[in-house]
Amino acid sequence: MPASLLVEDPPLPDHLQLEITSACNLRCTMCLVRYRPPVNKLAGAMRPELFHRLLDEVPVRRLTLQGLGEPLLSPYLPEMIAAAVGRDIRVGFNSNATLLTERRAGELVASGLDWLHVSLDGAGPEVYEAIREGARFDTVVANLAGLARAKERAGSATPWIRVVFVAMRDNVGELPALIRLLAGIGVNELRVQNLSHSFDDTDPAGRYEEIREFTASQALWSGADRDAARVAFAGAARAARETGLLLRLPHLGGEPDNGGCTWPWDAAYITSAGVVQPCCMVMGDDRVSLGSLTESGFPEIWHGAPYREFRRRLASADPPDVCRGCSLYHRTF
Repeated sequence: MPASLLVEDPPLPDHLQLEITSACNLRCTMCLVRYRPPVNKLAGAMRPELFHRLLDEVPVRRLTLQGLGEPLLSPYLPEMIAAAVGRDIRVGFNSNATLLTERRAGELVASGLDWLHVSLDGAGPEVYEAIREGARFDTVVANLAGLARAKERAGSATPWIRVVFVAMRDNVGELPALIRLLAGIGVNELRVQNLSHSFDDTDPAGRYEEIREFTASQALWSGADRDAARVAFAGAARAARETGLLLRLPHLGGEPDNGGCTWPWDAAYITSAGVVQPCCMVMGDDRVSLGSLTESGFPEIWHGAPYREFRRRLASADPPDVCRGCSLYHRTF
């Protein structure tokens, strides 16, 4: 454990991840949005007043504008990007890219956005559309290619285009073919990650029952699933070498010693409603809250007793319950 992580009261973070909307136009199988009632895009949007207040309260140098919702649904996204760029803050977000039209792609390139990550969990319609319910594979691929062309027309190196692939039992074999597809349309990088959480800390018959059962049926963390993942990852690595696409693969093993998690010391996740959480891996603001921005300022919450206790426990052999099933904590993300 690095000595810096033994500090219970670190300086304010320079990285915030803000859920600028909790609304989404898809119902993806691995996402909590699928198992909750739909959210109106206006009702689910983080208000600009809260956003600008956070930029004033926190010495942010990196800003991630994403949470459970689809950022392109936020009516305030252009304003938020402009505010970050105006303060020389590196800014980007993850999108399902279904709404990434040619016009939006050109606007994002011109905005100064630093990175744009796109979720794409298959190399063809059958697998991808079964996972990302409501999306069309051909549309997303065309939108990705359009973003790359917009960068080329503008002579811009940004936004950096990274595709994010959530590896599961049903799709991990698609990786080599997906790499060859992405390399041909101007994508910069592919990041492969495991499912984020087992949800083992939740009530088996409670609100998280469905996503808990889904995760148990699809995770690649043990046994034959881990062996199949190793074969798929080896094929992906060969395809990446052949095509020159940058590739990041997750670890398939590791001990839960907190070696992979520094979130509560150097970053924070804030929901659209202003609930401060330790990280983006939690999913669900009823699982853990370290404070609400409707009641306190961010510095007060960051230096407060709940955050200090959370850090103390995470740095110990007795982590918070919500961390025990986290793939980042187990270094398998």
